[in-house]
Amino acid sequence: MAIIDAYFKKMKDRGGSDLHMTIGFPPLIRFRGELVPLDEPVLTPDSNRRILTEIMPSDKLAHLDENLDCDMAYALEGVGRFRCNFFFQNRGIAAVFRIIPTEIMTLEQLNLPPVIRTIAEFRKGLVLVTGPTGSGKSTTLAAIIDYINNTRNAHIITIEDPLEFVHPNKQCLFTQREIGTHARSFADALRVASRENPDVILVGEMRDLETISLALTCVELGILVFGTLHTNSAAKTIDRIINAFPSDQQAQTRTMLADALSAVVAQQLLKTSDGKGRCAANEVLLGSPALASIIRDGKISQISSIIQTGSARGMQTMDQHLTLLVRDKRITREAAYEKAIDKKLFASSEENHGYLTRENARNA
Repeated sequence: MAIIDAYFKKMKDRGGSDLHMTIGFPPLIRFRGELVPLDEPVLTPDSNRRILTEIMPSDKLAHLDENLDCDMAYALEGVGRFRCNFFFQNRGIAAVFRIIPTEIMTLEQLNLPPVIRTIAEFRKGLVLVTGPTGSGKSTTLAAIIDYINNTRNAHIITIEDPLEFVHPNKQCLFTQREIGTHARSFADALRVASRENPDVILVGEMRDLETISLALTCVELGILVFGTLHTNSAAKTIDRIINAFPSDQQAQTRTMLADALSAVVAQQLLKTSDGKGRCAANEVLLGSPALASIIRDGKISQISSIIQTGSARGMQTMDQHLTLLVRDKRITREAAYEKAIDKKLFASSEENHGYLTRENARNA
């Protein structure tokens, strides 16, 4: 058994989400959002390299030494699967591992807004699930894909780096491809995906212009495409996609995106009020003729108004969902304040006075 397997088991037993292996510290696990040390020796350059390379195939080790970072997946029987990122930093080799739950949680178990089920029932269009690293995007997407798997017959292609959730074939046929193992890049995998007769494509990351462009082309072919971006609001997501293109292509991109975009779900994770876990807060934007017109005209600042007036369809701003979570006592006002767009909504009377004073001074 590899030395690091014992660390993975401890992380799983304690309910941790990530394992950090950095020289100068003992192994650290992220537990309820905080880094907690394991009762293990401090890692040295020699010990860390020995522990980390013990689980790396030779091709991944060669890739790490040549490119100075490497992604892979690692499975430990009886414990789980892990998303691994190896890299070099100023002290030497380091790595971060995220546990991938073996059980795919349902939309109901995740307490996601009911509109997410509606989004899962779409038959075409572009759906983007966004948020910072560690905000649960992959878990939410896995729940959406699982819902499709249980409710319709379809061919689903997932393109990931690395492969995370492994979906069993229920009502759907799955083709799951891992970058570096089954395809050279997201763009290469997307370029041929449309020839593989898919109904649904999940793109693990839309990180570059070529990948975004190919995803939009797949949508034009009538395919339902899910993707992720590291943005924290619907408006910033649309800006990010358009700004990925050269200025002389942005007008055309706005037109394509206006026709393609079916939904944006921006997500953040917050500590629950009982301190025993975390829950998701979501901003939800749904496609409409009004949204398409705003995107074509480049009036992205009006998206907040579209969301606020679309509550009957299930749309909500991040602050609206945070307000609901505070009302239901699932999170504290302090937790909401930390993640809110409009801080004064969740400030105490004294803090609110100070906030408004600062805002007035800033605007003077």
